[in-house]
Amino acid sequence: MTWEELDWPALDRLRDGFLHGAAAKGPYWQSAADLASYDFTYGERIGWKWDHVLRELRLRGWRPASRKVFDWGCGSGIAARRVISFFGAEHFDSLTVWDHSPAACDFAEAEAARAFPNLSVATATPGLLAADEPIGLLVISHVLNELPPAALDALRALIARADEVIWVEPGTHVVSRALGAVRETLLPAFKVIAPCTHANACPVLAPGNERDWCHHFAPPPGEIFADPRWVKFGQRAGIDLRSLPYCFLTLDRICDSNTPVGLSRIIGRPEHFKPYARLLNCDASGLAELTLPKRTDPALFKQLDRTKAPLVYRWTRDGDTITAGAAYAPESAVE
Repeated sequence: MTWEELDWPALDRLRDGFLHGAAAKGPYWQSAADLASYDFTYGERIGWKWDHVLRELRLRGWRPASRKVFDWGCGSGIAARRVISFFGAEHFDSLTVWDHSPAACDFAEAEAARAFPNLSVATATPGLLAADEPIGLLVISHVLNELPPAALDALRALIARADEVIWVEPGTHVVSRALGAVRETLLPAFKVIAPCTHANACPVLAPGNERDWCHHFAPPPGEIFADPRWVKFGQRAGIDLRSLPYCFLTLDRICDSNTPVGLSRIIGRPEHFKPYARLLNCDASGLAELTLPKRTDPALFKQLDRTKAPLVYRWTRDGDTITAGAAYAPESAVE
């Protein structure tokens, strides 16, 4: 696929469906060309979110132990391809894809087979979906706002068969809080790897925090802003290329490592004012709005404004005022 080959009317139709809820009413792919055009544009933007999530998992020192990947609700398959590329195709034996659209399964399977010729790639059969055998690493991407109750139940049953789960969704208030609610039901069976820095109940869902939601922002590649083709796409799609909000959840049933004590995860983006920065902080003690006076640590103040790294920090605090802090950078982070 190239920019010259894009099916713009198909992209317009897909965008209209995403905006007006048609995506929740059944398969919306009409052809392989739809999927190719989507994968090259909207799918690539989703891929940038996955890139940022995977960098955070590396920062946390985590990688999947499973050698099997199952991409549920695969769409064009961008999520599984990003995961396999990031951790290395040599660390996996097989990829299984599934989507309620046979066209999406065919496209995702073909693209993965092309990208990873030594990997066994197949579409899930009804028998596999109905079985109870372990499925390894479950990859889920941008499905939660499209799922009727029966489909969500089927996904829960699949999660129960997974050893590890990486789940990425849009960073909207509704979707993020829905993902947080799913997290609460999975805590007894799984260890939470990220974004949480603790295994407590999600403080965003606590009474009084209804306005809050756990979301983050991925940095798009800087070169797209000088590319007139991406600029044209952003204008036609009506999207801000600078903004890639997402929420995510990574779970591990078999991990035996412990989350370092005392870490915090910044929710959303820090706000910067002339004398101080303000941020919503999540840690084992709950949610708190913290401030960092600029004079306390000018370098940290600047870093919070400019960093593109996942916002995982260690703070020294006096109440809700940060007196010192540093980005989490363990020597043991997985390369």
